[in-house]
Amino acid sequence: MKRSLIYLNVVLMLLVACGPTPTATEETSIEPNVITLMSHDSFSVSEEVIAEFEAESGARVEFLPSGDAGSALNQAILSKNNPLADVFFGIDNTFMSRALQADIFEPYNSPMLTNVPDELELDTQHRLLPVDYGDVCLNYDKAWFVERGIDPPADLNDLTQPTYKGLTVVENPATSSPGLAFLLATIGYFGEEGYLDFWQALRDNEVLAVDGWEEAYWGQFTAASDGDRPIVVSYASSPPAEVYFSEEPMQETPTGVVLGDGSCFRQVEFIGILKGARDRALAEKLIDFMLSQRFQEDIPLQMFVFPANQAAALPDVFVQFAEIPEHPAYVSPEAIEANRETWIEAWTETVLR
Repeated sequence: MKRSLIYLNVVLMLLVACGPTPTATEETSIEPNVITLMSHDSFSVSEEVIAEFEAESGARVEFLPSGDAGSALNQAILSKNNPLADVFFGIDNTFMSRALQADIFEPYNSPMLTNVPDELELDTQHRLLPVDYGDVCLNYDKAWFVERGIDPPADLNDLTQPTYKGLTVVENPATSSPGLAFLLATIGYFGEEGYLDFWQALRDNEVLAVDGWEEAYWGQFTAASDGDRPIVVSYASSPPAEVYFSEEPMQETPTGVVLGDGSCFRQVEFIGILKGARDRALAEKLIDFMLSQRFQEDIPLQMFVFPANQAAALPDVFVQFAEIPEHPAYVSPEAIEANRETWIEAWTETVLR
């Protein structure tokens, strides 16, 4: 009986070994390569654009949103020995030095950089490659100022004048990305020796500081809420966004931007290949695609920032209504990394305490 069972098992094993080979349909059902893109929560791209990359590369893109830019970067640093993703998007120039000091990125000199202006390429070793940029600036409610016959502010100095007392709302740089960018604009404009004097004068002029952009814009700004503040820290791209999302057609923007020299701070967002990426060649393909004209032309209406690729055409609403400051304030990434916490603490002492 035992011998019969042994013979039966051998026969079954031979039948399995000699069974039919997988069909073409079965072979193509195998899971494609996967590349994981880690980012901040504000990253957005059209489904059809990503579908094009997946069709061209034969890979599936897996997205890993990981909080705001600072939180996402901290996670990437903490997991450097066992990376959570292959590619990271969303580090800006306020966190750039921290990212490079952590040594978590591999250099990649993408051929697509030929279409990116040199002033956006802040890392000469190409560990972080620029994808987009946007300017944090003061926005103002046009109708509010017209109705009262008051000129809107022309630069940062105007905010401390009696005419603008109690009119401005800003974000806390300790809790808000645009809040930090605006603080850096004031440091770039007034210098380390003078920026706190400006903030003290602004406090004396009854500035309101809130935790985040949504609370400032949708809760206090007269053009977007029932608030009583006609001046808000926002983005140079906020006016075209107002037109784009308006239920009624608009011939002009309801909000304006203060574009005086040094009144804005330019945020540049970068992408990089994380050390330990599972498929270096595929990671390079994804970066090339995200710097390509196809992806770059999708950026403005997805994230309301400007594409880094100069060949990318802007949507009509940006062409008609967007303004770009010619001379934004500048603070080096190295100075930001060395002094960020000190500057924020000094701001907190001056404005909130």
